[in-house]
Amino acid sequence: MNERGSATVWTVLGMATLLVLVGVVVQLGAAVGARHRAEAAADLAALAAASHVLEGEAAACGRAAVVTDGMDVSLASCRLDGWDAVVEVDAAGPASLGSAHGRARAGPVQGE
Repeated sequence: MNERGSATVWTVLGMATLLVLVGVVVQLGAAVGARHRAEAAADLAALAAASHVLEGEAAACGRAAVVTDGMDVSLASCRLDGWDAVVEVDAAGPASLGSAHGRARAGPVQGE
């Protein structure tokens, strides 16, 4: 049995496997990054909206939109629930995994 060249075949298979694993790790890392970006943007947008809650929903959600535009995410929804601002955002993730979603609620500080 002639095994001449079998090391080359095994080397190519090993390299292909390594490249696939690196690709999967990069995709997962990008998905985690998108999720963190969506959550951070939702937090900041909710805080911005909550700081303008006395001016009404249009003004509060307008401030939330300014924050989300600056962070390159899309404002999925914004509403006032009493004195609280409730914000949801979507951030683009890797094409194969879709987008990331973040949600946050912010309201006034209550003293003791």
